[in-house]
Amino acid sequence: MIQKMLIVNGVQKTLVVDADATLADVLREQLLLTGVKIGCGQGQCGACSVILDGKVVRSCITKIKRVADGANVTTIEGVGTPEAPHALQLAWMVHGAAQCGFCSPGFIVSAKGLLDENKSPSREEVRDWFQKHKNACRCTGYKPLVDAVMDAAKVLRGEMTAAELAFKLPEGARAFGSKLPRPSALAKVTGTCDYGADLGLKMPEGTLHMALVQSPVSHANIVSIDTSEALAMPGVHAVLTHADVKGKNRITGLITFPTNKGDGWDRPILCDTKVFQYGDAVAIVCAESEKLARAAAEKVKVAYEELPAYMSAPAAMAEDALEIHPGTPNVYYIQKIAKGPETAPIFEKADVVAEDDFYVGRQPHMPIEPDVGFAYVNDEGKLVIHSKSIGLHLHLYMIAPGLGVEPDNLVLVQNPTGGTFGYKFSPTMEALVGVAALATGKPVHLRYNYQQQMAYTGKRSPFFMNVRFAADKSGKLLAMESDWTVDHGPYSEFGDLLTLRGAQFIGAGYAIPAIRGEGRTVCTNHAWGSAFRGYGSPQSEFASEVLMDELAEKLGMDPLELRYKNAYRKGDTTPTGQDPEVYSLPEMLDTMRPKYQAALAKAKANSTAEVKRGVGLSLGVYGAGLDGPDSSEAWIELNADGGVTVYSCWEDHGQGADSGAQCTAHEGLLPLGVPPEKIRLVMNDTSKAPNSGPAGGSRSQVMTGNAIRVGCELLLKAMQKPGGGYRTYDEMVAEKLPLRYSGKWTAPATNCDENGQGNPFCCYMYGLFLAEVAVEIATGKTTVEKMTLVADLGALANKLVVDGQMYGGLAQGIGLALTEDYEDIKKHSTLAGAGFPFIKQIPDDMELIYVESKRPDGPFGASGSGELPLTCPHAAISNAIKNACGVRITKLPALPEKVLAGLTALG
Repeated sequence: MIQKMLIVNGVQKTLVVDADATLADVLREQLLLTGVKIGCGQGQCGACSVILDGKVVRSCITKIKRVADGANVTTIEGVGTPEAPHALQLAWMVHGAAQCGFCSPGFIVSAKGLLDENKSPSREEVRDWFQKHKNACRCTGYKPLVDAVMDAAKVLRGEMTAAELAFKLPEGARAFGSKLPRPSALAKVTGTCDYGADLGLKMPEGTLHMALVQSPVSHANIVSIDTSEALAMPGVHAVLTHADVKGKNRITGLITFPTNKGDGWDRPILCDTKVFQYGDAVAIVCAESEKLARAAAEKVKVAYEELPAYMSAPAAMAEDALEIHPGTPNVYYIQKIAKGPETAPIFEKADVVAEDDFYVGRQPHMPIEPDVGFAYVNDEGKLVIHSKSIGLHLHLYMIAPGLGVEPDNLVLVQNPTGGTFGYKFSPTMEALVGVAALATGKPVHLRYNYQQQMAYTGKRSPFFMNVRFAADKSGKLLAMESDWTVDHGPYSEFGDLLTLRGAQFIGAGYAIPAIRGEGRTVCTNHAWGSAFRGYGSPQSEFASEVLMDELAEKLGMDPLELRYKNAYRKGDTTPTGQDPEVYSLPEMLDTMRPKYQAALAKAKANSTAEVKRGVGLSLGVYGAGLDGPDSSEAWIELNADGGVTVYSCWEDHGQGADSGAQCTAHEGLLPLGVPPEKIRLVMNDTSKAPNSGPAGGSRSQVMTGNAIRVGCELLLKAMQKPGGGYRTYDEMVAEKLPLRYSGKWTAPATNCDENGQGNPFCCYMYGLFLAEVAVEIATGKTTVEKMTLVADLGALANKLVVDGQMYGGLAQGIGLALTEDYEDIKKHSTLAGAGFPFIKQIPDDMELIYVESKRPDGPFGASGSGELPLTCPHAAISNAIKNACGVRITKLPALPEKVLAGLTALG
């Protein structure tokens, strides 16, 4: 131990510290300055940024023993407060730069360091600064962050006042469609929003900290587990194995289709007889500190009998492959598609046929906040689990039987969440903290480090695809045949539903009268497959959108005009045989055409022998909802002050659930004139709010938005006076009229049949992507210089929030196209190793254009938004690479060595 005197946010602090502790640990654990976030813990994300003696440093890799006595430290808490925010914090709110908000304190502190040195930076200087200081954001696409810095600099230079910068909704104006900052923005930008690890530091005395004993191999039988050495360590309270689980010790995967050959009970909470993937949990150590728990976990001895590990779908499909789950074949679900007449005769007679093989791989979600949660038994005897869950009621029913708890005695709560992008559609650590709380009788807390985040959370499931098109000489599509294989890892939950997405979205956007195809879900020993933004469409549409360019090349036709000829028009149907709810694609293509033509001319003019530039297009479609008659519920209650409370479990993982609920309720209550600040939100606690369904599949704005709309309508009807006008709160009470109304809404949709035919979604989202790239001929390195998106998302509930979703999704699409992967378990176990895109890999030039076709079934005309920008921007980038240098990449990511190999092959 050593003594340190620091000046922290202007206040002198004398501390006794562990010499090997990091500055981040001291600030967080001893001073409870939890605005300092720890993301990667390896100096790769910048969430922990502080200013140390005038320099921006990453405090998670700064040892306290190397910090000088008397050093001056500024954290986010010293930049500004909720009562007196700094110009940067105001600008962050106004530009929607805090989405999940987890990285925001680090970015704002880093930006302050820049503006302290340079009050007039250029946009490129801002980008260079964030790149240099490794400030990483997964949500925003970076552009809003640079916008915020530029406006804050204007305030600091005296060119704009803080009042002029701050957003004010004009009195009587509609919040719906505005750029009203989200309700959570102020807490996020001031560092006062506590996420799961922050709450863990503020738990009651006696809370135990957990560490996992995890499998070092991908497939093995468990021979024995010896916990004795760990249990003997001082401060270790318990070491738990499968024998300590009170219930079935399984998570139910909720099998969707009866033709699934699995039973859905294939995922252990704690592995008992086998491990099925690297990182599977075998035991839990509960101790007085996380450091001690992790040290004790190293002392648990597990003997394994290693088995063959099938790390890809083709390997698991081999004739001699063992059944990974004995009794269930590795290929456990088949999905067919059959629309229109038989395709074989059409292909025989077609003027032009285009065919190719495609692969979209195991994209990691890479939120900056690692998975985290805690659990306790409350005073009513109920088990309460706090986590990053984006499916609270769904997860409650998935884990209750495994824990041995009746659903009525289980409560799930979502903490403020630092991004999930879909991985938390599956339960991850919820059952683990539940087991520990029940077994020990103590509050327990579990925080993954970043290697665990990468190894032990789900990934996008790879698709291996073969697709072919038949067309006539004019370019009219006549038929499509498709074959797709889904590597879903070892656990089957939602695997059948994902495989259905291939039937729904390969070829989506086009009138194709005849389709035949088959897909299959395969169990492997690689990372388990979970939802990821776009869920099935980034794989499916990559294949058909790159193939559209191949068809255009064969026809000698412009790729945009080929899409224009085949895009949905009245009388056309989707691959599932459904009539589209709007027919805006021709208008969207007309909007894009001049942008596309200008980009082609610019690329031609700016190409050199050393750097070739090119342009690519793609068309993206996704459904807003879960398949068939999806439903949601929300409650609306009149308050004594004339405002309302909206109760929902519209989970928020950065996409803006709070803003969606607020703006939708404001629109629904316009006759009352309730201002946005008097709309109170009670969200994401199964004991306090109804089942609104999971926040996935871009369903929430449509489903929960409609539930809120219905609830508002019921309240208005009850408040309406016979002679006109509306009753006050006091009048409602005096007349003994209910103050709370339950809004329920079910989508007018039907499930797909065994041939993939049906009306699965009442609202869709449509997008056109234009990528402009530069390819270095000597290295094969591709840089995206501009992205343009024309999107039809219906009416926009909040433009600021929707813009942020589009920018962020485009950035993730660039990562998917060029760098991101989780194939090599060791190499890809860090942000940098897995190809995380930092600010200089994402263009500052991203243009958004909206075509707002109001949806008949959407609340006030809105559809969803979050999934659309990641449907297939990567296909546009692949097509642009081909346009630039002649190399067609059909298997992602388009790493420089792949492009270079293609250039070498071309000669």
